Amino acid sequence: MATITLPGGETVPALGQGSWKMGERRDLRAAEVAALRAGVDAGMTLIDTAEMYGEGAAETLIGEALGDRRDELFLVSKAYPHNAGRDRLPKACEASLRRLGTERIDLYLLHWRGSVPLAETVDAMHALRDAGKIRYWGVSNLDVEDMAELVAAGGDDCASDQILYNLGRRGPEFDLLPWLDARRMITMAYSPVEQGRLVGHPILKQVADTLSATPAQVALAWLLRRKNLIAIPKAGTAAHARENAGAADLHLGDEVLEALDRAFPAPSTPSRLEML
Repeated sequence: MATITLPGGETVPALGQGSWKMGERRDLRAAEVAALRAGVDAGMTLIDTAEMYGEGAAETLIGEALGDRRDELFLVSKAYPHNAGRDRLPKACEASLRRLGTERIDLYLLHWRGSVPLAETVDAMHALRDAGKIRYWGVSNLDVEDMAELVAAGGDDCASDQILYNLGRRGPEFDLLPWLDARRMITMAYSPVEQGRLVGHPILKQVADTLSATPAQVALAWLLRRKNLIAIPKAGTAAHARENAGAADLHLGDEVLEALDRAFPAPSTPSRLEML
């Protein structure tokens, strides 16, 4: 499994696991637990979640599924924008810690920008880190202008920006990804296969057939080529988790990359950062 180096020198897997919509249906719970554990077995030990996901249901599921394997994990969670102030962020963090069944969150993110001033959120994140509740902090869904404001507000130690980025959503390549790379801030790509919608694309299917791979594996391998990026696909079954993990071993040659560029062109102008 390829790794990404965090600002402090620690390495984490370049391919992790997402949890959007997990933990919300009792009839899927056993399969979701098996998926998370199979993913960890395959080396995808970075787990992403958020207090918003099922209003804590995903965090609870992760705590139950992987509580006995906590020392193997790098846990990422996200706080609502309305909880991002100095008074509410500690309470939101404590609630996430309880649901996850842990004493620390490895990377804690502002889920998207709200009305709380970024400077206040930075101060609140620093306080949580100093208290040992979190190890690193970052943001999600912030564009270049937001990130520049964050740095100016004292957030130059931000570890990551989690964004919507995949073959069909290449807008961040124009300005945001270079900006993050220049500052050694990690890009985390959520919805890396567009919630499954990319796998039906005819060119992606054609490329996958030539590589004896699946379309999802090709889409993930395309992302994993970047040196400063973590992809966090979700899997609902153990078989799906193992399929995702297989992308880490897939090499995309020049001809394949050229075919993908023709089917999914790179941006030539700046665009607004998209969200799901």
